[in-house]
Amino acid sequence: QVQLVESGGGLVQPGGSLRLSCAASGFTLDYYGVGWFRQAPGKEREGVSCITSNDGSTYYADSVKGRFTISRDNAKNTVYLQMNSLKPEDTAVYYCAADGSNYCSLYVNSYDYWGQGTQVTVSS
Repeated sequence: QVQLVESGGGLVQPGGSLRLSCAASGFTLDYYGVGWFRQAPGKEREGVSCITSNDGSTYYADSVKGRFTISRDNAKNTVYLQMNSLKPEDTAVYYCAADGSNYCSLYVNSYDYWGQGTQVTVSS
C-alpha cells in the first residue's frame, strides 16, 4: 500500500524551530520529486518547498526562503523540512506529496500521492 506519513508538527513559539518528516511506505521515494505544502484555515493549499529526485535540486516559496530547508534521506525513504525562525503566519497543516517524475514543483496539481498532514502552530 502506497503511503506518505508526516510527523513532527506541534506548537512552537515565534522564533522557534521544528523539523517535519515525510516517511514513505509501499514505494521508493528516491525516484519521486517531493514537495511540502501547507494550508491555513480559510486559505488555499500552497507550495512551500520541493526537492527533485534526479539531482536533489531544491525550491522554496519566497515566504520561507532562508528559514526552511528541505532535504532527503534515501536510505530512510524519508524527506525532511527543517523550519527555523518560525512566525505566526507559518501556522497551518503541512502536507508532503510525491510526484512520479524526477522533478518537482510548488503546484498542487503536479503530485500523485499525498500524506494526511501534520499541524504546525506558531504562537506565544
